[in-house]
Amino acid sequence: MLLSPHLSTLAQTQVVRGLVVDVDGTPLPGVNVYAKGKESKGVITNIDGKYAVSGLAANDSIFFTYIGYKTQTFRVGNKSTLDVIMEESATELEETVIVAFQKQKKESVIGAIQTVTPKDLKVPQSNLTTALAGRVAGLISYQRSGEPGRDNAEFFVRGVTTNGYASSPLILIDGLEVSSEDLARLEPENIASFSIMKDATATALYGARGANGVILVTTKSGQKGKIRITARVETSISTPTKIQEYLDGVSYMELYNIAERARNPEATPTYSKEKIENTRLGNNPMYYPNVDWYGELFKDQAINTKATVTASGGGEVAQYYLSVAYTNENGLMKVDKLNNFNNNISINRYNIRANIDVNLTKTTKGSVKVYSLLERYNGPSAETSSIFDAIMRANPVNFAKTYDKSIDKSYYYANHILFGNTGQAQYPNPYAQLVSGYKDRFTSNTNAQFQLEQDLKMITEGLKLRGLASFQSYGQNTNTRTMTPFYYGLSASTTELGTQYSLTQLTEGSETLGDPASTSTATSSFYFEAALQYNRIFGEKHDIGALLVGQMKESLNTISNDNAYATLPSRNLGLSGRLTYGYDGRYFIEGNFGYNGSEKFAIKHRFGFFPSVGLGWIVSNEKFYPSSFKKIIPTLKFKGSYGLVGNDAISAASDRFFYLSDVNTNNGDYGYAFGSDFGNGYNGYSINRYANAEIGWEIAKKANYGIEINLLDIFNVQFEYFTERRSDIYQTRESVPYTTGTTAAIKGNIGKAKSHGIDTSVDLNWSINKDWWISGRFNYTWATSEYVEGGDIKYQEPWRNKTGYSLNQKWGYVAERLFIDKEDIRNSPVQFDAKLSDSPYVEASDDVMPGDIKYVDINKDGKIDEKDQVAIGFPDTPEIIYGFGISTGYKIFDFSFFFQGSARSSFFIDPSSIEPFTNYRNALQIVADDYWSESNPNPNAFWPRLSTRSIANNNKTSTWWLRDGSFLRLKTLEFGISIPEKTIRKWGLNQARLFFSGNNLLCFSKFKMWDPEMGGYGIGYPTQRIYNVGINVSF
Repeated sequence: MLLSPHLSTLAQTQVVRGLVVDVDGTPLPGVNVYAKGKESKGVITNIDGKYAVSGLAANDSIFFTYIGYKTQTFRVGNKSTLDVIMEESATELEETVIVAFQKQKKESVIGAIQTVTPKDLKVPQSNLTTALAGRVAGLISYQRSGEPGRDNAEFFVRGVTTNGYASSPLILIDGLEVSSEDLARLEPENIASFSIMKDATATALYGARGANGVILVTTKSGQKGKIRITARVETSISTPTKIQEYLDGVSYMELYNIAERARNPEATPTYSKEKIENTRLGNNPMYYPNVDWYGELFKDQAINTKATVTASGGGEVAQYYLSVAYTNENGLMKVDKLNNFNNNISINRYNIRANIDVNLTKTTKGSVKVYSLLERYNGPSAETSSIFDAIMRANPVNFAKTYDKSIDKSYYYANHILFGNTGQAQYPNPYAQLVSGYKDRFTSNTNAQFQLEQDLKMITEGLKLRGLASFQSYGQNTNTRTMTPFYYGLSASTTELGTQYSLTQLTEGSETLGDPASTSTATSSFYFEAALQYNRIFGEKHDIGALLVGQMKESLNTISNDNAYATLPSRNLGLSGRLTYGYDGRYFIEGNFGYNGSEKFAIKHRFGFFPSVGLGWIVSNEKFYPSSFKKIIPTLKFKGSYGLVGNDAISAASDRFFYLSDVNTNNGDYGYAFGSDFGNGYNGYSINRYANAEIGWEIAKKANYGIEINLLDIFNVQFEYFTERRSDIYQTRESVPYTTGTTAAIKGNIGKAKSHGIDTSVDLNWSINKDWWISGRFNYTWATSEYVEGGDIKYQEPWRNKTGYSLNQKWGYVAERLFIDKEDIRNSPVQFDAKLSDSPYVEASDDVMPGDIKYVDINKDGKIDEKDQVAIGFPDTPEIIYGFGISTGYKIFDFSFFFQGSARSSFFIDPSSIEPFTNYRNALQIVADDYWSESNPNPNAFWPRLSTRSIANNNKTSTWWLRDGSFLRLKTLEFGISIPEKTIRKWGLNQARLFFSGNNLLCFSKFKMWDPEMGGYGIGYPTQRIYNVGINVSF
């Protein structure tokens, strides 16, 4: 607290004037100045930071409050002039917290709400969802792909607590429901607050979909004062965190020959010594190719750029916040110089935001918020996942990626690329797949919001009325242009002139791109909200608050390729309320309700009522709280809540109106023919879904128990234990057989599940001296679920039933080891009816040989079948997510790092996606390094006995392919330098900072084949490691 008072010694002071500035001496407009008990006479500082408050007595205490700054308090005494320097709040939590539909004092918040500092979300990636993992207690998150435009992270509030249709949280930006894609594209520079709402008291007001938690984001508003312009420009280089290592051509051929003889010792090697040796020597790469398909298709790195400019300011009447951002993202694909189009991923994205607040009168405020996202996407015509899959399926030595036209003069003037292939061109050529077309997509998303707020203090102090109307429009148009590749095979013949090479055209292609294949989709929605709010303190101890909110949302899907149900408008109505009471800053009680309607259900189930209640006690404000404790634990708070929350997102948009049947009147499978020659026929009728007027809301009963502690004014600790019981989950009755005469699945609200867990956070804020500060955060979330009952089939074998296991539990076989020899096979249970052949040549694909996987006979019936499947591993969704990091600064330098961790998750390697040699497909280096063979009969080798065909026995989901998904990652690392003030003032700047940062720099995991966060399918677009440099300026 810094104070420079000018004292006028008067016997009685009625008016105090002064100037309020920050530590840099910049005037602060909008600071609240008032005396306790005389709040109605309070004022705010003007645009120049000046104020004058009257009606004060000498024994009054005058308060200065401003969001983000420490509250200053002074005795009036004989002062007539009081200048105040406001210090930023580095050691205290925000005084207010964004809760459902309003702000609430931090001390009175009972609900489980976790906030994130917006600066922590500024990571060197264009996708905001990738910054959430480990930074928010209670949020389970993971990222499976690094593909630009498709790299959204999956996230769940306190884990997955339903096996119904929707398990993701409700996302609100400025009070409007948006998709995870909208959240991903939100610019961190525009975020004022980011909160996760987890328990019933925090989410019940939202009713529909509040059962899965709520992510609540508010964007920045303008502040009174001179215009302030900020700019942030950064350039980054992205590279894969890990690349699959494939066999080179020579190693491939040698191992392929071994694989042939592994199943048939008498087999003639496919690849001759002459071909292997010429390939090794690099002779004539057209005829003896050695293709590194990954290297031919992908670059080592991509360069991306991003720029954001904001402007804010305003006067007494209007305040504004404007922002424009540009992002350019690029993929790793190479582009063939012979093509006149770009098949690489290139995304140009523009974010435009304007938030304007206008004080229409002294008691009336209007706000307009407009946001537009415009995106132009260019990429390959084929899905990138299929291109990566083609690399795995391609053969490195059977043909070149393309043939040089000079090798056969008859094709020297061909106006197309000569793509390599063999046979009937039935083998994948990934390069041809990549460069044979492109996709061009334009997306626009616009949100417009108008809000009017009226202070009704003329009726009674603390009463306010607010109305909001918004419109959202989304449209996307995609054009795909392709050409058919010309495939050629290369042959050689010996003549008197030596070896002659000739090309043979295998397929007819097209030399130009075809007409575009176009698809379009468009949606729009309208949202209306009216709220009446009351907050007032009586007798300095009784803090009463009330809120009543009505809302309506209507969505239109004007263009869609889905069925009629999906294209019809959808509507939700709701009435919500909250009543809060606080006594003397010590005891708090809160009641909430949501009364929500959904047109998905029949009339008697259309509306749902979801109440909740919460209690809080700040022990540290009690008179009996020892002063010695106050120095160590300044704040100690207990809280608890219980309530119901509803979810109407129980099925896809194409499966709505459950009280209506869905009949297919033109089903060829149910047609009939008649006539003398049965030449006349008509399609028949079938039922896709039976009407069920009893379908209703999915209900979640949530309980939360928490404690908040401040230690030494340095550490803020929150610890919460939560439980949830989910009922009326919409599921299929799998136990109903089709012999009952039904043609469609029978479904109902029959599922039940429960979950529990803990989440905790520890925040460190320590100003060591005026030059050195440290801040840090540790988050830990453990959330586990349990299946209680549902429509699943009940098996005689108890280990096959879902009850008691996690909702994401996987079932499979227990692999004991690899078979040692034939005697081992004869003395073991029969493997899936497979037979043991005495012949050295094994023809049937279900035959088992030494080196194949041996499974455990769980039910001891002498054979391995589906009855031996048990729950194995952890769920594929992590049950534990944690993160920790430190930020520190000394004078002009700052440094920060953040680690993200994940635990208690498992995934299965898909053996069918990486099995080598089948249909001449490629092979991973790890297979060559560790496989079972007669010379290496390791019963625990990574890969079973080699084969050139798929072995069904070895491709079962089993513990053999089960892997631990745990990892610890250095998520971000940043170093910054703030240019000294004396220097930047000469440039007309208020602040300038250079920064260097990295993302996904290190990963520690037991799993080494690919990035463990990608899960079981690691041959897709890899997650990216990013190196970033940028500059931040303001003036």
